[in-house]
Order: sequence, then structure tokens, then C-alpha cells
Amino acid sequence: MLFNSFEFIFLFLPICFLGYFLLVHRQAHRKAKLWLALASLFYYSWWKVSYLPLILGSMVFNYYIGNRLTKVENHNLKTKLVLWFAVLSNLALLGYFKYSDFLIENINQAFSSSIDLLHLALPLAISFFTFQQIAYIVDSYQGETKEYDFLNYMVFVSFFPQLIAGPIVHHKEMMPQFEDSGNQRLKLQNVCLGLFIFSIGLFKKVVIADTFAKWATIGYDHSVSLTLVEAWVTSLSYSLQLYFDFSGYTDMAMGAAFLFNIELPPNFNSPYKATSIQDFWRRWHMTLSRFLRDYIYIPLGGNRKGEFRTLNNLMTTFLLGGLWHGAGWTFIFWGFLHGAGLIVHRVWNGFGYRLPKWIAWFVTFQFVNIAWVFFRATSWSDAIKVLKGMAGMNGVILPEKLAGPLQFLGQWNIQFSAGNYPELMSKTTLLLIFVFLVVVGWFKNSLELKDEFQINFKTVLFSAFFFVVAVLSMNRLSAFLYFNF
Repeated sequence: MLFNSFEFIFLFLPICFLGYFLLVHRQAHRKAKLWLALASLFYYSWWKVSYLPLILGSMVFNYYIGNRLTKVENHNLKTKLVLWFAVLSNLALLGYFKYSDFLIENINQAFSSSIDLLHLALPLAISFFTFQQIAYIVDSYQGETKEYDFLNYMVFVSFFPQLIAGPIVHHKEMMPQFEDSGNQRLKLQNVCLGLFIFSIGLFKKVVIADTFAKWATIGYDHSVSLTLVEAWVTSLSYSLQLYFDFSGYTDMAMGAAFLFNIELPPNFNSPYKATSIQDFWRRWHMTLSRFLRDYIYIPLGGNRKGEFRTLNNLMTTFLLGGLWHGAGWTFIFWGFLHGAGLIVHRVWNGFGYRLPKWIAWFVTFQFVNIAWVFFRATSWSDAIKVLKGMAGMNGVILPEKLAGPLQFLGQWNIQFSAGNYPELMSKTTLLLIFVFLVVVGWFKNSLELKDEFQINFKTVLFSAFFFVVAVLSMNRLSAFLYFNF
């Protein structure tokens, strides 16, 4: 049941909302929480009911361990072993489903063996609820949690707006909100704000992201080789598809949570406005960046053990971040590129150099755009195909409408035609790429619109426009990209 499906929008969400506040209105607050938890588990099991025992087992295990660690005041070797057992158990569960075949493939290749692949289906959201619960048990060990009953913990882990693709939330961000008596009543402001943000996110996904997806798919999956313009259109189309897909999901999750008076932590803050790679990671998937910092980078030593160790910690953190996104060498290499980018940024700053803001933005965006090629490509050959085209190694073909004013370029073997893939060279495609690059670089984002929100005719009109156009465009289902991770 996708956020961008008729079942979710017109059945699940209204029924879940009405049932919750009907119980709240009757002062049945625990029953309201139970309703929300059960509705969230129903939402999760919609794809495949066999996933349900896995997430329930994970919740029971981590709740028990977390409560045990919370009760211990003076930690000794035994409690440290319990902590490590819990963390490794969570990672083993994730590793079994997500990385078993990747490991077997590499063993077979390295040792010329023929171990059969397991062909395991990746359980939905396992990366997200695993990281969320690892954070919970580590925080419990450090004395930063208190004892909660299992119902509260179920709501914390399974709350449907953030369950499938984040944000990766902390207990202290969520549990107090569900306990707050002020949130246990219907608030018109939050309902209107939630619908406003949800409608924007739906429009981003259905109208914008899915439009760019068609051109990215042509370039990555259906082409044999790409000329200069075709390759740049392919890479920029995917960069914009991923931006609006993940931004759209984040908005829809935030909007749905507001309906229940819950504010999720910010997870997406105009990352293509970043003027450094460090700035980018403060804006892109912000809760994942926070997790990598707090539970990998800092425990490795952070920047406390000398410059060389700091640079190693950065690289290790982002190699693991790349591996978290997918079981493949292209994902690991994508993580390596970002780790290398952060190392260069740190060394550059250490020398005291500063670029003009617009140059810093351009360099950062192009670095991110090129790195996304490895993130999107299904194989090394696909990535090289796109990069070779971007470098002009397969020739330069410009749209044939430019043949008149730019005919003199023919002396440098530049040709004018519709190209091998006319959709990638069309005026509409090029114009939309330009327009939405301007949008992501200069327009206000949803966090800013949220802070300025007021209930008035203008916001009602905008909400209705985004919602109606998006619903009318829902002619096919397409999953959010981060559902794959």
C-alpha cells in the first residue's frame, strides 16, 4: 500500500485517522494507541503478511533488551556483552536478508566456487527499523531512555508514516509526543497543515519524480550508448527523480504524521542548495547522517584522535553508509566517493581556502550528480556507459533545431539531429530539467513552507490544486526509490 495509491489515500488513511480520534474523543487513549499500532502493522503487512512475524520478533527482542539495559545503573562486562549481543543480532538479521547473496556471489567469484544463492526477498523497511532499534538499545545502555511499556514501543517502531523509508527517529523524539495530553485531541491547524504538506509531497512524487523517471530509465536501462546531451539528460533526470521522489516521500510522511499531532524530525532540507559536500549531508537524509555520525563516526573516534584517524573514520563511515543503501559494489563505490569528497573538503578547509559561493555550489552539485551515476546504475558497465557519454566520448549531437545558429560547430565534428533517443533530446525534456533545477536551487522547501503555514484561502487553493492534479496523474503505481533500501 503505497502513499501514492488510491487505497492509502481514500481508505487506509481516513479510516486510521477517524478511528484514532474517535477513541481519543472517548478518552480511550491506550485503545487509540493500540488502534494506531495495529493499523501500522496492517499497513506494513499489506505487501506481504509473512513480513509481520519478522518485525514483531524484532520489536519484542529489542524492547526486552532495551528495558534490561535501562534498569542497569553501573555497567560491567556482562551488560557490555548484552549490548554487543543485541547490536550484532540486529546486524546479523539485516545482513542475512540483505547481504547474503552479495557475499556468496563474491565468494564464488574469488574462489571459483559454485555456492547456490539464497534468493532471499528483502523484507520491507528492514534497514530502517533495524537502525532505529539499534539506536534505541545503545541509548538505553547509555541511560538516555526510560522504561516504556510494550504498546508505546510498538507505536514508536511501527508508526506507519515513518516505518517504510524513515526518517530514522529517536525514542525521545517520538514517545513524549504520544504521551503529551495536548496531542490527544483533534487539532484543526495540524490537520490542515498535514493535508497541505501531504498534497505537496504527492505532487512531487506522482507528477515530477515519475516524469523524470521515464527519461532516467531510457538512459540507464534501455540505451546501448549515449552521446553528450543524452548522457547529461540521463544523469540530471535521475538526480531530479531521486530528489523529488525522496522529498515527496518525506513530505507525505511528515504530512500524515501531522494528522495525528506528531511532528517527525526534519529529514530533507534542500540538499541541492548545498555549497559543500559536508553541507549536502547536513541536508540530505538528515536522520541517516545523524545515525552514521552518532553510532559509527563518533564511536570510531570521530575527530578526537588526530587528523589521519579522522580521515579514516570519515571514509569508514561512508563506506558503511554506501553498503547500507544496497548490496553492491556500485553502492560501496558511491559511499567511497562521498567519503573522499568529505576528506578533500576537510583538507581544503584546513588550508583556509574558500571558493566563491556560486562556484562552491556548482562544484558540489556536479560532484553529487556524477556520484549518483554509481548509485543508480545496476552494473559497472551501465555506470561507465553514462560517464563516457557525459565526457563526450561517444560524440556530441545537439538538437537539430540548433543547426542554424550553431552550424559552425560542425567543423569540430559536432552533429545536429534528434539523436538515438529523441525523448532525451526533446525541447520539453531540456526545458523541464532547467525549470526544476531552478526550483530545487532557489525555491522555498517544505520545511520553510511548514513554518510559514496559515489556514487561509491561498493555502486551501494550493493544497487542492496539488492534490487534484496528483490524483488525476495516478495512472500507475510506482514505488518510492528508498523502499529498495
